[in-house]
Amino acid sequence: MKLMRTLVAIALLGIAFGYVEAAVVVYLRTICEPIRRDVFTGEHHDNVFPLLQLKHLDEAGPQYTHALWTEVGRELATMIMLAAIALLAAQNFRQWLAGFMIAFGTWDIFYYVFLKLLIDWPGSLLTWDILFLIPVPWVGPVIAPVLIAVSMIAAGAAILWRESVGRPVRFGKFHWGTILAGGLIIIVAFCWDFRNTSAGGWPHSFNWPLFALGEVVGLVGFVHAFRRRPNSY
Repeated sequence: MKLMRTLVAIALLGIAFGYVEAAVVVYLRTICEPIRRDVFTGEHHDNVFPLLQLKHLDEAGPQYTHALWTEVGRELATMIMLAAIALLAAQNFRQWLAGFMIAFGTWDIFYYVFLKLLIDWPGSLLTWDILFLIPVPWVGPVIAPVLIAVSMIAAGAAILWRESVGRPVRFGKFHWGTILAGGLIIIVAFCWDFRNTSAGGWPHSFNWPLFALGEVVGLVGFVHAFRRRPNSY
């Protein structure tokens, strides 16, 4: 019962904040659309790409540049908030990590669910999106972050379940190394085209082989830790 309460509480937080995130994007698109029409006059563009550059925001007025840095700060604050709610529900590092993964994954999935309900976007799971701005733009088709979110929720729930039955997952150096390596490879896949997109270009083909490699490397590390005997090292 305690496990279920924890999962429900974290999931509800993720769902609710998914709506908050979607609402912020709706506001930002409304604010930026006049600038996009002025900058890309006569050119094909959507609500995301080509990305507006700093010079475009500067030309539109200092309030828009300020809004950009405010958005960067909000992204960082979101990560801190998700980590904090997981900390409240955790009694050790493993539980905190699991709670954060579930909160993050739920938030990410329902962000797209609520965007679809609010503004009928994305058109499909293959629609391109900008995921983060820190430290450079992360871009990719919507299905890519959704796959990561599903993996994070499943892994987090598995860790909490093992905690609840008194058989915690023991992570060794090999497991942390592969999990972190997988995560870094995935980040590189999202940032692979950042010079092009930062300069105002349309995204090139997504680096699916690199993304898949990162997913496999990270999952191998987690599955190995999950399956090994408690007293093995």
